[in-house]
Amino acid sequence: MPSVSEAPAQAGSLAAAPEPDGHIVVRDMDLAYGSFVLIRDLDFTIRRGDIFVIMGGSGSGKSTLMRQMIGLKRPAHGEVLYDGVSFWDATPEQREQLMRRFGVLYQSGALWSSMTLAENVGLPLGEYTDLSAAEIREIVSLKLALVGLAGFEDYYPSEISGGMRKRAGLARAMALDPEVLFFDEPSAGLDPISSRRLDDLILELRDSLGATVVMVTHELPSIFAIGNNSVFIDPETRSQLATGDPHRLLEECDDPKVQQFLRRGGDQQVA
Repeated sequence: MPSVSEAPAQAGSLAAAPEPDGHIVVRDMDLAYGSFVLIRDLDFTIRRGDIFVIMGGSGSGKSTLMRQMIGLKRPAHGEVLYDGVSFWDATPEQREQLMRRFGVLYQSGALWSSMTLAENVGLPLGEYTDLSAAEIREIVSLKLALVGLAGFEDYYPSEISGGMRKRAGLARAMALDPEVLFFDEPSAGLDPISSRRLDDLILELRDSLGATVVMVTHELPSIFAIGNNSVFIDPETRSQLATGDPHRLLEECDDPKVQQFLRRGGDQQVA
């Protein structure tokens, strides 16, 4: 498998010390639906503070991989480790603690239409903390302000634009101050200006929160604007073809499928 990044050190088992650079490690993982294997032998490392892009063609299993990383589906084989702790070897209590460290923004934003933005963003705080209603309201207002939605607390999702709904979903994903933010096609359905604003916001939040970002996307402008590490998965070979910084993959990876994906629409300009 071509790679432009140095091979990662191997993470330990449940009781092992964390790797110095491996915040998240996917090791020897197979994705499957019943007897049908979607992707085999996934192996990659995500460093703390990375904006890591899961990329590949349609049907390659990008969103399936993300669901297995956040604990919604057990992999057919292999494991995912967070700071050296194997998610699926952990006890149910340990897995719940790990999941509280995640913030997730789904493609649709997944806001409840019958609830205001403040009520949507406050859901995780009400479920996982003992904060008072007043304290939750204060935190919610802060999170909405961070994504440029100050003053929109009492609006309903139907009353704001698609880009604003994405930002409201991001505010909810940040409600518990997560260590890892997962985004599933965050720019889908947005115009280029709104998409670039969302990219800039993700960068700002990564830097201010010190979070690690894992992002499923096929949008080249976003991949090159904010991604600094990646994995490319291919539905035809059912494997990962490359890992590393997308800019370096563009320049150095000799796999034709990776090059075709990264150069579609003409040669890309690398910043």
